[in-house]
Parts: sequence; structure tokens; C-alpha cells
Amino acid sequence: MHTILQPEGWAKPIGYANGVAATGRTVFVGGQVGWNERCEFESDDFVEQVRQTLKNVVAILAEGGASPQHITSMTWYFTDKAEYLGNLKGIGQAYRETIGRHFPAMAAVQVVALVEDRAKIEIQATAVIPE
Repeated sequence: MHTILQPEGWAKPIGYANGVAATGRTVFVGGQVGWNERCEFESDDFVEQVRQTLKNVVAILAEGGASPQHITSMTWYFTDKAEYLGNLKGIGQAYRETIGRHFPAMAAVQVVALVEDRAKIEIQATAVIPE
């Protein structure tokens, strides 16, 4: 079971949790980028890469017996903060379509580059499946 950690008096975050407590079996998802199962990019559009990246995260979770609601934390790495901020509406839609209305603890970080040259986003996740 997951418990959202929200200190009293703190403003409620939108689209993420400040913290999550969980017990159970842990599934770690290594950094995923916006390419398909054949390691081919189908789009250079930021939102489409986010959508594919999230689909990849969900596929790996399923392989480990987990689903999106088991995600306890995510770290998003992107190469362009302005592109990220300029696409929040589309990112939110892609997130809700793929993950649902489950908002784990999250961090978002701009990086100089990702290992895959065409990648604009990389997401790493941790999930906990309740016992």
C-alpha cells in the first residue's frame, strides 16, 4: 500500500507528490527514452517522445508484475527546459492517458544531453507492489 506524504500546512503539489511511503516488492525501471521496442525513434516531437517513453515505462512495469498505480517515484531528464515548460498541457494529457491520475514523487531535471542523440526525454521510475 502507498501513502502520500503531505506535511501539514504545505501547499498541495499539482501533478506529483512531495513524498510516498510504500511497502512491498520493488521494481526499478532504468532510464527509458522515446523510442519504440526496436530502438527506433518514430518522432522528434517532444510530447510524442514523452508519450512513447511513458509507454516504455509501463511495458517494463508490466514485465515485473506492476502497473502504473504502483509507481512511487519518477525522475524526468530532458534536454530543453523551455520545450518541457512550453508543452506542459500536452505532457499532462500524455501522462494521464498512459499513467492515469496517479501522481508519485517526482523530480524533473534539465541535462546537457542524453546518450541517445535524438532523445529529448528520459524517465526513470521505481514502483512498489504491495504484499
